[in-house]
Amino acid sequence: MKASTTPKADYKKYIYKALAVAFWIVVWEAVARAVGSDLIICSPYAAFRRLTELCVTPKFHSAVAFSSLRILSGFFAALLLGIVCAAISSKFSVVRILLQPITSVIKATPVASFIILAIIWFGSRNLSVFISFLMVFPVIYLNVLEGIDSADRKLIEMARVFGIGPVKTLIYIYFPQILPFLISGCSVALGLCWKSGIAAEVIGISSGSVGEMLYRAKLYFETGDLLAWTAVIIIASTLFEKLFMLMLRLIQRKIEGAGK
Repeated sequence: MKASTTPKADYKKYIYKALAVAFWIVVWEAVARAVGSDLIICSPYAAFRRLTELCVTPKFHSAVAFSSLRILSGFFAALLLGIVCAAISSKFSVVRILLQPITSVIKATPVASFIILAIIWFGSRNLSVFISFLMVFPVIYLNVLEGIDSADRKLIEMARVFGIGPVKTLIYIYFPQILPFLISGCSVALGLCWKSGIAAEVIGISSGSVGEMLYRAKLYFETGDLLAWTAVIIIASTLFEKLFMLMLRLIQRKIEGAGK
């Protein structure tokens, strides 16, 4: 009975989401008509039309590729280093103590401060790599560290007693307990890396980036372009997040299935 109702519930959920999106598009259209000026806010149709016009230009593909490559490079670098540092911190308390103030400072400091400092240190071209890395690292590190700390010590001790090797212990005991924390951390970090990375490009006016396109749209009061590029950021961020989270959940299911 449960299996037969689940698809219907999922179907309703998608319908409700579509209706919610449609509602806010109608509100947007109503506000645009009430204002009556494309300079202040253009209609959804005008923004969509401008988006389709931009999509066929070489500059569009170049800017999307430029920003995506750098933002995702920062994300994956932070993901790798965050996991490694969490593993080391779980073994050596001195490393945990040394990293604690760094992560606290990163979380508490406004991203604009880091962006300005990074412009002075590195210039603007690869600014989004550093800022994305900086925003993602503490989220991944702290979540993975919490997952390691919460691992069942009895299972780990049992693995030692029965002579289970470190690789199998890692795969069948640690991974299943850490993955939920990693998935939660990645869900938050993926949104952060795109928002902070694009903000860095806007402030640093990184040549050839999506952030530069946003800055130019603001500079020349091109509201249609501004909304179109914003839609591009949302679509790119959402697509990558969905794909990456799906991959993590598939890995989780595979590990859980292998452990049964």
